[in-house]
Amino acid sequence: MRKGEFIVITGPNGGGKTTLLRLMLGLLEPTAGTIMRESDLRFGYLPQKSSVDSHFPITVEETVESALLPLKQSATEKREMIRRALERLWLGELSGRPIGKLSGGQLQRTLIARALVSGPDVLVLDEPMSYLDRTSEAMMLKIIAEEKAKGTTILMVTHREAAVASMADRCVYVSVRLDEQF
Repeated sequence: MRKGEFIVITGPNGGGKTTLLRLMLGLLEPTAGTIMRESDLRFGYLPQKSSVDSHFPITVEETVESALLPLKQSATEKREMIRRALERLWLGELSGRPIGKLSGGQLQRTLIARALVSGPDVLVLDEPMSYLDRTSEAMMLKIIAEEKAKGTTILMVTHREAAVASMADRCVYVSVRLDEQF
């Protein structure tokens, strides 16, 4: 990946797209080979909604705030960053709501706000348009365009390639065949 590049990753279910993202983020260790990445980059990560425990007792605001834990900003600066992220994703009125009481689209927008709140250098999105209605999907496409214009590197897994292909610098097709010998 090059700085500021927008890469779309597509492929069949079970083809290795999410595993690739998790390897790149250091959430999984490779069984062979090496993954090289700059250690000082700030990552924003939107996992697939299905990997999030929506029954965990945490609010929308606390979910977004959790992405700021490793940062050294003051509490006042962090509160402002959270407020801006919540407003950007139309979540201001839901800030105190437990994530277990959200609709699928509201939870997805909360997770997107969490990925964006720190102003990441690299934005990693795993199926960001899942569970979004048309209005929220249009908002997501606008956010991607804004982040790309700011120079954020974006890596996005999607089955909706047609919706973002014209914005992407590269489209990559990933498919791991389980019958191959490694």
